[in-house]
Amino acid sequence: MNTIVSALPKDTNVLASLEIRSESYWGYSSDFMDRFKEIYLITEEFILNNPTYILKDDETIIGFYGILLNDDEVSLEYLFIEPMYIGKGYGKMLWNHALEECKKLGIKEFTIITSPDAREFYLRLGATIFTQVDSLISQGNKTPKLIYRL
Repeated sequence: MNTIVSALPKDTNVLASLEIRSESYWGYSSDFMDRFKEIYLITEEFILNNPTYILKDDETIIGFYGILLNDDEVSLEYLFIEPMYIGKGYGKMLWNHALEECKKLGIKEFTIITSPDAREFYLRLGATIFTQVDSLISQGNKTPKLIYRL
């Protein structure tokens, strides 16, 4: 039975581990992954201050997402799936939950800075390319910044 529940600060380490496994799925180098861990790992502070949800099947964590709420712009900061569940519809399940959460919060649009590997997933779900931004991981490279309007 799949359920989506609010993340708690005590979930931080298990979600960070899932995040690393999910990002590693795309075959990035160890240098890339070391930099990724320094910059992008979810924190207790993020979970305390932003809507963050976990998709579970009984007690097995399948994936999670987090929406960064700030004054400048709202962004889908995290959406990660355990590698063995990628491509089975769980990402879309979390996406749909995130859209409902945005509607409840009165959010009209949000941005997504994503890897080129995940870009197509978001485009299929209705996000559009907004711009390119400098990669925080790969100096001199650009990464897609998408926008989704509800």
